[in-house]
Order: sequence, then C-alpha cells, then structure tokens
Amino acid sequence: MSIEMLSGKVTVVTGGASGMGAATVWAFVKAGAIVTLVDRDEAGACLVAEETGSSVIVGDVSDPDFCNGTVDSVVATHGCIDVLVNAAGVIHRADARDTVDEDWRRVMSVNVDGVFFMSRAAVRHMVPRGSGSVVNFGSIWGGVGAVGVLAYSASKGAVHQITRSMALDHADHGVRINAVAPGEVDTPMLASGHEVPPTAADLERLAEETIPVKRLAHPDEIARVALFLASDEASYMTGAIVPVDGGYSAS
Repeated sequence: MSIEMLSGKVTVVTGGASGMGAATVWAFVKAGAIVTLVDRDEAGACLVAEETGSSVIVGDVSDPDFCNGTVDSVVATHGCIDVLVNAAGVIHRADARDTVDEDWRRVMSVNVDGVFFMSRAAVRHMVPRGSGSVVNFGSIWGGVGAVGVLAYSASKGAVHQITRSMALDHADHGVRINAVAPGEVDTPMLASGHEVPPTAADLERLAEETIPVKRLAHPDEIARVALFLASDEASYMTGAIVPVDGGYSAS
C-alpha cells in the first residue's frame, strides 16, 4: 500500500480518542487523509488531535442530531466527506440475567444506532457525488457466540448486517461499505468491565489458550486493515466483513 494512499481524502473517525479508533486516526493521517475525529472523551480526543494534527468534534454518536450536524459541519468546512470510519463502541460484560435495561440500551445506542446514524448522514452526501467509503468496526463476536458479552455480541451482529445491507443499497452509487471484525486486541476495552481486572499475565494466557497466533493484536494491525478497506486499493470490495483475529474464526 502506498504511503499517501488517502491523500487529501476528507475522513471522519468516530471513537478516535483511544484504542483502535486512535490508531485509525494515526494511520489515516499518515496516509494523507484530512481527519476529523469524533468522541465523547474531550480530553482524550484533543490529545490525539494535537498529536496527529487532526480536528475534533466532541459528542455522542447515539444522538442522530449530533451525527447529522457532525457530517454537515465537515462537509461545510471541506466541501465533501470521502470516508467515514465507525470505530466508536462500548462493551458490557454480562449474561441476560445481569444485563439491565439501561446497559442493554446504552450498548445498542452506541454500537448500533451510532453506526446507523453516522452512516446515514454520510451516504446522504456521498451518493450525489457518486463516491465514498464507509468502514465499520464489527467484531468476531458479531459472527459467533461468546460467553458473558450478550449485548455486545448482539450489537456487533447488527453492525455486520448494517454493513451488508447498506453495501447492497449503494453498490451502484459508487459508495462502498465494508467492516473490519477484530478479535482480541490489546486496548483498554479488552481489560474493562471485569469484576476483577485482568493482569498483563492474564491477557497473555488468554492469547496463548485461545488465539492460533498466540498473541493479542496491536491496535495498529486493525487500523491498517481499515485503511486498506477505505482506500481505492479495495475498489472491488463492498459488503465484506474482514476478520482480523489471529486465526480465531478459522478454527
């Protein structure tokens, strides 16, 4: 892949304040994109923006008015939106018995509503131009079951179906919509939400026992796949769910 593969492409990355979202901001800026990162975490977002030279819009993607306003603002500033990356996400670790309504709704509102609202706002501008790319962050848990993450798994399954359905809707409009489906990635989310936070040794043992390549992914490794899907290097790909999981789903 060329270093400037997204040169001048106007890009919005949600969830850009930390983890895979922040790694995606870095990867896209290095590839020449003009990036606006979106996150609720103002301090974290501003830090990443300062380090990368990107712009910041602070807010919650579960709010459709915020999503419409964000995309409209980017278009007003830059004249278009070329790429949207929906990396914002939250997790709740519980089975059905211990998933209260508030937790269920919060996971769905960010992980599903946020992807839909941002994507809908973006394609409204992309379709008339006849070009654009959306990359959603799904998960291996969107394709297979998992213990103790019911709401998260259900939400990521919905993201996969949003990806496929929107890709078909806009295949003849010049707009491509794909998803990356990460496995276990060394981010703050991986260690969050547990009654007893896992140690580094616990996470190493998890990788050894469950992942064929015997290690966790680095956020950069996921970001590089998102970069490929967003770029013209993936010009014949739409509706794809690309696992980046160290061989987990193959087993």
